[in-house]
Amino acid sequence: MSKQHESVNIIEVKDVAFSFGAEKVLHDISFDIHRGDYLGIIGPNGSGKTTLLKIMLGLLRPESGTIKLFGKDLKNFREWSKIGYVPQKATNFDAHFPATVHEVVLMGRYGSRGLLHRITGHDHNLVRKSLEQVGMQEYQHRLIGDLSGGQQQRVFIARALAGQPEVIFLDEPTTGIDEKTQGEFYALLKKLNEDLNLTLVLVSHDIAMVTKEVMHIACIDRTLVCHMSPEEYLKESHSEKIFGHDVKVMTHHRHKK
Repeated sequence: MSKQHESVNIIEVKDVAFSFGAEKVLHDISFDIHRGDYLGIIGPNGSGKTTLLKIMLGLLRPESGTIKLFGKDLKNFREWSKIGYVPQKATNFDAHFPATVHEVVLMGRYGSRGLLHRITGHDHNLVRKSLEQVGMQEYQHRLIGDLSGGQQQRVFIARALAGQPEVIFLDEPTTGIDEKTQGEFYALLKKLNEDLNLTLVLVSHDIAMVTKEVMHIACIDRTLVCHMSPEEYLKESHSEKIFGHDVKVMTHHRHKK
């Protein structure tokens, strides 16, 4: 099991609000993410999940409130090598892009070393290790465009891992991937969380799947509806009561090892 340290907050979100023009997208969002946590951010379409993720990554500036990463205010945070990011629809790129899997994962080293630093044997070793961790080492010389969507997404996870982050943010990482491959992908994430004690923050609309996988749930519908364990969420809340009748009801329970 992942060693979650509940006394160590590595991400602190307090009273965050955000608007696009006159439209209030988020308000009164507050929660903490502990080292070793696996947090699922769920909610209906248009609830502000991806916007919140981008605020935590510093890609959007909140209208009010504060974000702290590893104890530092986001405005003063500079240790971006600690943060990995797999964006939404990461596989939607030019299939003819002439880069091998190894070269794509090597791009993850630039966040740690900087674009002007010479790539070393140590960097190449970290690339190979990252590909091994996601089960893609045998594909390292293949062109990225020749892989399936699920394989490509594993490569993008490896690219994030190559930077040796302490937390990885993932935005709808299974979009466009078939159900069998989704199951393998979630098994990989759980393995990374448990074996590497890697903190994961996963945005997803698939409430039924996420509640089986993560340690904690943050329900977002423009504000924070709840922040609790999946067991508590399934026991105390029905999705149609929280989000309306357009969200699928969950009837299964999370499987524990």
